[in-house]
Amino acid sequence: MTSERPSTGPSARVRRNRAIAGALAVAVVTAALAGTVWWAAKPTPNDTVAPVASASPSSSPSLAPTPQPEKPKAFFNRSARSIDDPASTWVVNNKLRPLAPIDYAPADLVQANVPGSAPMRAEAAAAMEQMFAAASAEAGLTLVVQNAYRSYATQVSLHDRLVGQLGRERARAQSAMPGYSEHQTGLTADIMAANGACTIQECFATTPEGLWLVENAWRFGYHLRYPQGATDVTGYIFEPWHYRYVGLDLAAELRATGTPTLEEFFGLPPAPDYPPGV
Repeated sequence: MTSERPSTGPSARVRRNRAIAGALAVAVVTAALAGTVWWAAKPTPNDTVAPVASASPSSSPSLAPTPQPEKPKAFFNRSARSIDDPASTWVVNNKLRPLAPIDYAPADLVQANVPGSAPMRAEAAAAMEQMFAAASAEAGLTLVVQNAYRSYATQVSLHDRLVGQLGRERARAQSAMPGYSEHQTGLTADIMAANGACTIQECFATTPEGLWLVENAWRFGYHLRYPQGATDVTGYIFEPWHYRYVGLDLAAELRATGTPTLEEFFGLPPAPDYPPGV
């Protein structure tokens, strides 16, 4: 008869059960800690996640970033300035809206320091100088003013000469009547390329100078006054050379909202022709 060895510790089954229970406890604690860390790192609605910048080793620096349209303001005060006062940079004159007085002359005309003949109002002249300098620095382009301010008397002489050459109706289609021309405000310029390509022609829109202006003029407070496809609104054919100073705020708002004409922006009636009797 053999004798049994006295037990000196827990059985193998007990030890195994204790090991399993310990492993489960560790797993539970680990999961709980991981959940706590995840919850603490979870972004809240007020957190801002910074974008990760990427760089292309093959890209080369540019002179200036491509301008992007500004976002429309939540509220733009369209009555902040007069559209009737000829001294206002927001004045709207067209074939239904002559200047008042009809022989208005700006009091602050200066000669803009740019190539070409450029008498303009002081604010418009300063902006024109900045725009021409940017075209040169950013794109290597030389812009020239072909025509800017024209007085009432000059417009009378020009219009009468055209009437004699072309007849009344054709002259009215090609040149504004005295008192109805934007050039009389001192806020407008006809711009051309230094090489003379497509001067006062629709093809100016396809030149490097025309393409740069249509994308950048708003940055300096200028607006393409007679855009393509808007003749029934403005009364004039597409004139990609004709830029009107309206100020930085209005130019940016026109760009941001995609509004092509001042008439549409201010809710004015279309002005395809002069009223009867004019």
